[in-house]
Amino acid sequence: MADGVLRGSTAPTQVISVAGGHDQSTQRHVRLVIDLCLRVGEAMLATGASAADVVAMVLRISEAYGVGGMHVDITFTSITVSVHRGMNEDPVSVMRIVKVRTTDYTRLQNVYWLIDQITGDGMRPTVEVARERLTAILSSPHPYRRWVVTAGKAILAGGVVVLFDVGLVLVLVAAVSAVISDLITRQLGKWSVPGFFAQMAAAVATTSIAVLLFWLRSVGIELPGSEAPTVIVIAGIVMLLSGLGLTAAARDAIDGYYVTATARGMEVFMLTLGLAVGISAVLGIALRMGIPVAVSTSLGDSIGLVAGVVGAALIGCGFALTSYVRLRLVPLMSAATALVFAVFLLVSPYVSQPGLAPGIAAVAAGIIGYLTYRWIKVPEGATTTAAIIGLIPGLAVYSALYVLVDSTTGVMEALPAAVDAIATGIGLAAGTAIGGFAARRTFGLDRQAMIAGRRTLGVR
Repeated sequence: MADGVLRGSTAPTQVISVAGGHDQSTQRHVRLVIDLCLRVGEAMLATGASAADVVAMVLRISEAYGVGGMHVDITFTSITVSVHRGMNEDPVSVMRIVKVRTTDYTRLQNVYWLIDQITGDGMRPTVEVARERLTAILSSPHPYRRWVVTAGKAILAGGVVVLFDVGLVLVLVAAVSAVISDLITRQLGKWSVPGFFAQMAAAVATTSIAVLLFWLRSVGIELPGSEAPTVIVIAGIVMLLSGLGLTAAARDAIDGYYVTATARGMEVFMLTLGLAVGISAVLGIALRMGIPVAVSTSLGDSIGLVAGVVGAALIGCGFALTSYVRLRLVPLMSAATALVFAVFLLVSPYVSQPGLAPGIAAVAAGIIGYLTYRWIKVPEGATTTAAIIGLIPGLAVYSALYVLVDSTTGVMEALPAAVDAIATGIGLAAGTAIGGFAARRTFGLDRQAMIAGRRTLGVR
């Protein structure tokens, strides 16, 4: 009787390991499906999808083509697919290396549409046809030319300056500095210079322009509307950090893909470190030369609702262009960014803890990102990332670096700004992950995605 009370009566929720079924698929069919799954997974990883999305979509494709017992393993630079075909057939395992990484949400959206065609209720294309369509997607040109991307970065940097409601001259100077930084990073990329040094060089260029304005003011030459050159550096920080995979790293960590999350996080750390080194080097040289470089203490104290919303909309527009979002979706990105920044401004007066207000706004960004993906197949990362760019702590980063390189202050005086920057980054990452998770639990997934999710977690 006691044994009956204590003994479990159902299968465990989390299955440690269950042998695959006896899959009678032909070896040729299995290899064709594996090849398609690998190519889809590689394309998704290369264009900015999270590890959980890649695993779920690969499993959906394999189920659609009747290949069961598939297991997917993902790292930051590779994807491995294995199929156990029972006791009488050899297993099939193939690995593919992700050689190129780029932010291209139009291409990623097209991949999502192809997956919907494969897994939907309509006429399913054959594996060969699906592979041809995928090849066409991956080999198609970008939706617009490269100069549009450069213009997008200029708009993004200008939008950051608009947030602080300063003169038009600084908006134009920030846009020009963004163009120069983009040209530098693009050329260094062609020379295969590591991203750390490319970020450092771009930061040097942006900070040098701000230092030049400070020097002009010190010798009596003051451009109209250029009272706060600090915002040029802040705009450069936000622009250079906008393309980093902070939200993807946070989601991978929360979803349990710790290897991928660690790799993404290290990439974010190294590129941010390159940015910090570049800014610190220029500030240190300027201070030693006697140039009165300073942080404008009034910046960020009272960002107006109108200036904040307009600036955030410009930031969203600029990011959409830099990440190859379809032109007809650019207004959506602008609206999402403006809405999330408005939430931040409305919440800020009621919370004082570092990172809490950005975190709350990021929850809204995560929800918006999932809903736009669910309804119109806009990649979740595109909307989520665009929505939080206006909240990147550019001012806090600059303030901390300035205090660190200023010989008249101590290292301890940089801690408040550094803590604020770190707390904001953590809040943004956690908030977007929480918002996306809450949206999935509230609005649900379609049946095939739920099956894929259970398979991903090992749940039966």
